[in-house]
Amino acid sequence: MDCKNLESIDLSYNRLYHVPSYLPKSLLHLVLLGNRIERIPGYVFGHMEPGLEYLYLSFNNLSDDGVDRVSFYGAYHSLRELFLDHNNLKSIPPGVQEMKALHFLRLNNNKIRHILPEQICNAKEDDDSTLEHLHLENNYIKTREISSYAFSCIRSYSSIVLKPQNIK
Repeated sequence: MDCKNLESIDLSYNRLYHVPSYLPKSLLHLVLLGNRIERIPGYVFGHMEPGLEYLYLSFNNLSDDGVDRVSFYGAYHSLRELFLDHNNLKSIPPGVQEMKALHFLRLNNNKIRHILPEQICNAKEDDDSTLEHLHLENNYIKTREISSYAFSCIRSYSSIVLKPQNIK
């Protein structure tokens, strides 16, 4: 099978435990909804050109130890939409602030308790973020404890959804 031009793959509801390796180099859209994914292996997107634009990982079993800085290596410059909602993440995944093309980030319905100032906005850079939609509702965030710098790079606050939160 020749996959040189394959741009979209939907592997939803396949009981996968991690993001598959050896994905086609030309891939732009990867849909992995409703699997049992626990981790995004390092460098799994590193070979892709021009780079993955849409990654949908909603309704999986991702936790903090399944995602690290090299998980998104190769997609930092290209990712436009990243859906990580309905997982078991306790914090914002490392590297989000380095995603230079990201427009849409869904982290709702996780177990996130804190948002540190540098997790979404890079304090060293004055550039505005490209983020247009940020969903953080239904976590365990005490919204009054969020630093005023946490979202300082996002141009429109109307695009940040923080409520409701779970109380526990």
